[in-house]
Amino acid sequence: MNVPLTVPARLRELAGALKRATGPLPRPTRHGLVFDAALALVLGIAALHYALEYADGPVGAGAGGVAGPWDPAGPPPPPPPVPSGELPSAEEQASAFGSAALAIAAAAPLALRRRYPLAVLWIVTVAVALTPADAPRITSYACVFAAYGAAAYSPYRVATLASLPVAVFALSRLADGTLPVVQNEYIPLLILVPIVVAANGLRTWQLRAGESHARMSALERERAEELRRAAEQERARIARELHDVVTHNVSVMVIQAGAARRVMATTPDRAREALLAVEAGGRAALAELRQAMGLLTMGDAADSGGSSTSTGGAAPDLAPQPDLGRLDALVRRVREAGLPVELTVSGTPRPVPSGVGLTAYRVVQEALTNAVKHAAGSTAEVTVAYGDDRLRVEVTDTGGTPSASAAAGGGRGLIGLSERLAVYGGTLHTGQRPGGGYRVEAAIPLEDM
Repeated sequence: MNVPLTVPARLRELAGALKRATGPLPRPTRHGLVFDAALALVLGIAALHYALEYADGPVGAGAGGVAGPWDPAGPPPPPPPVPSGELPSAEEQASAFGSAALAIAAAAPLALRRRYPLAVLWIVTVAVALTPADAPRITSYACVFAAYGAAAYSPYRVATLASLPVAVFALSRLADGTLPVVQNEYIPLLILVPIVVAANGLRTWQLRAGESHARMSALERERAEELRRAAEQERARIARELHDVVTHNVSVMVIQAGAARRVMATTPDRAREALLAVEAGGRAALAELRQAMGLLTMGDAADSGGSSTSTGGAAPDLAPQPDLGRLDALVRRVREAGLPVELTVSGTPRPVPSGVGLTAYRVVQEALTNAVKHAAGSTAEVTVAYGDDRLRVEVTDTGGTPSASAAAGGGRGLIGLSERLAVYGGTLHTGQRPGGGYRVEAAIPLEDM
C-alpha cells in the first residue's frame, strides 16, 4: 500500500535530490586551471574597465551625465569633463565602487569553475542579479562561462538544472530583456577564436588517439609475449613432470627385466621376482601417467560440460601427487631393483606445502634413478633433514659401473630439478664426492610456510 507523502517529506526528498551527486567531480588538469585563471583575468579586466566607464558616463550614474537614450551595445559616451578643482561626489564614488565590485565578483570566481562549478554559477548569478539593467556587459559574459562550467563539470545534476533557469532569468532581466549585442569590430574575433579552439581540440584528439593506439599495440605485443612465455613455461613443466614419472619407472623396469633374463635359466624363482617387480613398476608408471594426464585435461573435461563417465570412460585419477610421505615406497622399489638404499630422517618431521613435498620427492627420485643407471653395484643413502628455516634433502652413492641404459640420459633431469627448486627459492648442488661416488643436495626455505 502506497502512503502519500506529506509536505515536509516531499521537501526533504527534494532537498535530498538536490544534494545527491550523480558522479565524481572531474579532476582538473594543470592546463585547465591555467586556462580558467587566464579567462578570469581577461574578463575581469575588461568588465572592470567597462564598469568604471559606465559609472562615469551613463545617465544618472554621475554628475554631468548626458541625458538621453544610450545604446548598451555601442561604446559608452565619453565622460563629461570635470571642472578644474571639482572632485567627484560621494554618489559618483559609490557608483564606481559598486560597478568595480560587481565586475570582480562576476569574473574572479571563474578561476575555480572546474573545482567548484555550481558554487561559481551561484556567485555569478547573484552578481548578474545586482547588475544595473542598463549595463549588462559587466556580468553577462561571465555568467555564460559560469553556466557552461556548471553544466559540463558539476556532479550535482539536479541542482545544476534547477540553477540554470535562474541564471537565464537574471540575464534576461538586463537591458529590459535584451542581452548585450556584440560590436562589429569583435565579430571576427568571435569567429576566429572558436575555429582555433576547435582546431586545437581536433589536433589534441588526434595526438591522444595516436598515443592510445600505440599504447594498445604495445600492450597487445606484451600480452602476446607473456602468453608465449607462459606456454613455454607450461611445456617445460609438463616435460619435467613426464620425465620424472617415466624415467625412474622405466629405468627400474629395464634393470629388472635384464636381471630376469640373466637368471631365468638358472634360478627361475629370482627371475619370477624380477618380473613381478617389472610389473609393479609398470603399474606405478601407468598410475602416475594417468594422474598427470588427468590434471592436464581436467580443464577440458570441465569445459565440455560433462564428466568422463558419461562417455563411457573412467574418471581421471586425481589422487594427491607424491610427497615426502611416500619416500619409503620409493626406496623399497629401488632396493628391489638391486640398489641397496638407506633412508635417514633427522629433525622433527612436520607437514610442508604440497609443492615443496613433491619437489623434494622428485629430487630423491631423480638422484636414485641416476644411481641405478650410472652406479650399478654401489650403495646409496638418502637423508632428509627438517631444519628450523629450511628442508635439506641429500642423496649420495658410493660409485659403480654405468648400466646399458646410462647412455640414454641427456642431463635433462638435473636441469628440471634446478627449475623446480627455483620456484620455491631452493638451491641444488651436485658433483663428485671426494672418496668416490656422486652427491645430490637440495635445500628449500621453510621460513614463510
